Amino acid sequence: MQKEAMLTQLGYVPNDALLNQLQRIEENTTGYEKIQKHIMDLHGHLKVDDAYVAMSNTQDCFKIKIESSSPEIAQEAHQKIQHFSDKFKVVVNKLEKKETYYIVGFKH
Repeated sequence: MQKEAMLTQLGYVPNDALLNQLQRIEENTTGYEKIQKHIMDLHGHLKVDDAYVAMSNTQDCFKIKIESSSPEIAQEAHQKIQHFSDKFKVVVNKLEKKETYYIVGFKH
């Protein structure tokens, strides 16, 4: 998938800074080429749960953010993230006391 298309699907307006950030994320994410499509699919599945995949502002990786105020809907999002991690062998790290995960990469 082209970088511009990926940024657009994630809700960004492509520019040089974002393209450079995406390049760093791709290089920093273990096995990125194996999980890229699944990351985009997860983004689509999470929209109904008031959650999304985005580029982290603090680390060179993708983050998954759950913004739902409903505990039931947030729980559904957590279950989808766990399923994504298990099914596609993706390492995700949940931040303590936050509704945020970082996508680390493909489990070898």
